[in-house]
Amino acid sequence: MHKADLEHIIRAASAITNQYEIIVVGSQSILGSVDFPPAECLVSIEADLIVPGNEKLSDLIDGAIGEGSPFETSFGYYAQGVDSTTCILPDGWRDRLVRMQSQNTDGKVGYCLEVIDLFLSKCAANREKDRVFNLALLRHGIVDVDVARMRVQSMPLDDAARQRVMELIARLCAAVESDTPNSEAPKA
Repeated sequence: MHKADLEHIIRAASAITNQYEIIVVGSQSILGSVDFPPAECLVSIEADLIVPGNEKLSDLIDGAIGEGSPFETSFGYYAQGVDSTTCILPDGWRDRLVRMQSQNTDGKVGYCLEVIDLFLSKCAANREKDRVFNLALLRHGIVDVDVARMRVQSMPLDDAARQRVMELIARLCAAVESDTPNSEAPKA
């Protein structure tokens, strides 16, 4: 997915839901917060969207421009309507959202996760694709690891889960330091 694709999704989702603002969570929110994301971060053809103030509209998004829809068939990418419980984010994430608004969004607003919040949500999910994504962010120097570590403490996780996130960050950093470009992502 490219920035123009995400702008198209924001425009379409806003028209479908009759909402001025959409929040983009998940990997493609990187398109709003990083000017030139690594290629490894752009492989998804799906944008996860929250409709702030009316999360019930996510079903409408799924039906109209979701997976398997004529929209996906026509354009090769789609949106998934989600709610605010879809990803685990540190406190204050809404205050750090990055605004995406242009002629390509028809003046509508897509708020994208700030890159460190995105990194942490992917650490909490800790799937293989999330580790690959986060390794790319670290290898390209996009994430300030010290800030990420500080924000872990404000994530809505129990102490054991916070410790697992901290350990994963350490493993990801070690993998980057060993600088093995084709190495697999560290295991969970």
